[in-house]
Amino acid sequence: MAATIGNSFISITPPELRFQFELERQSFCDLNVLNKTEYFIAFKVKTTSPTKYFVRPNTGVIHPRESCIIRVTLQAQREYPPGMQFRDKFLIQTTTVDPNTDVDDLPSDTFNKDSGRLTEELKLRVVYVSPTSPQGSTRDDTVTNSTQNLDTSSSQALQQLKEERDASVRQARHLQQELDMLKRRRNRRSDPGFSFTFAMFVGLIGFLFGLLLKLSLSSPPTQ
Repeated sequence: MAATIGNSFISITPPELRFQFELERQSFCDLNVLNKTEYFIAFKVKTTSPTKYFVRPNTGVIHPRESCIIRVTLQAQREYPPGMQFRDKFLIQTTTVDPNTDVDDLPSDTFNKDSGRLTEELKLRVVYVSPTSPQGSTRDDTVTNSTQNLDTSSSQALQQLKEERDASVRQARHLQQELDMLKRRRNRRSDPGFSFTFAMFVGLIGFLFGLLLKLSLSSPPTQ
């Protein structure tokens, strides 16, 4: 079961924001927010670095026993944080609202503790993962496995071509032996009818021999 974090209103999966950090590239993390109650729950997402992250939706209303996805995008960065350390934090505020309340209808003081509403908060920490770390190597592993599968398929195809070429060479040698045997028989016979039949047969064998030899020479060399 996936790890979660929560309060009396909601539960969030995963319990932290984990981003694969690469220079000049965006990274994102999806949060699955579940309303555990029979009430309509409004939420608002805040961060200590609002220019660094893009949150959608950053405010919303979740119906009873339903869930929504919040996507947090880390904007492309031009330099690594010192020691890959981070100080960014996220805060998710939650409170109950009237049934069928639309997000656009939320009062400006909805999440203000002084408004008299019961408001709860959840803090999420941020984790940066290097692409070379075990947690960030999923994409590299996929590429490596694909390359290995491609190499295996190529080796099998080359082996099959080699076997077909060897079979063609053996067949060509057999035809050559048959031709030599017919030549010896012709030398022992002087029947004109036999000479015509022999010529036709030799022509056919020569054609097949040339075709098989061309096929064997056109096959790619094995490595």
